[in-house]
Amino acid sequence: MADGWPTVELDPVRRLRVMAAAAPGRPLFAERRLAAGFDAVWPVASDLSGELPGLISGLRSFEVGPPDGDGMDGGRGPGGDRLEGLAVSVLGHRERFEIVLRSGWCLMQSRVLLGGMAAVPDGDGTRFALLAAVRVPGAGPVQRFFGKLVDRRGEVLLDRLERRVGSGRE
Repeated sequence: MADGWPTVELDPVRRLRVMAAAAPGRPLFAERRLAAGFDAVWPVASDLSGELPGLISGLRSFEVGPPDGDGMDGGRGPGGDRLEGLAVSVLGHRERFEIVLRSGWCLMQSRVLLGGMAAVPDGDGTRFALLAAVRVPGAGPVQRFFGKLVDRRGEVLLDRLERRVGSGRE
């Protein structure tokens, strides 16, 4: 206890669940226990450039690189856990993301989107979660309206990840 206050540590999946609960509207949040171990799941999930376009329909490419030197890297410089990404949709829309990527944790945010993934070992498998939310005023009612579709979309993404991990892609 620091300064007499109780503290608690949340694993990455629980932390992402809290973020989903605090996000405005009705974000996409899906969680599943995957049969594959963490060492098989996380390398696939965290390969943002190689795997995100295959997992997210409508995404043509996702380029990842170091921060552009505007201070976004928190002084960590090369090799830090902060990156930048550029998503390009199949329609050509471009969206720039700030990314925090470390073992078992990925948080990506742009001006209008929030995305995240988290994974923790769970016995011989992996507990995995993902989050996606729109960060624009007025998006909440639209997200709530499409609630069941949002839930189904999360399950589809988890199914795709499970297939990618199961295909031996590591």
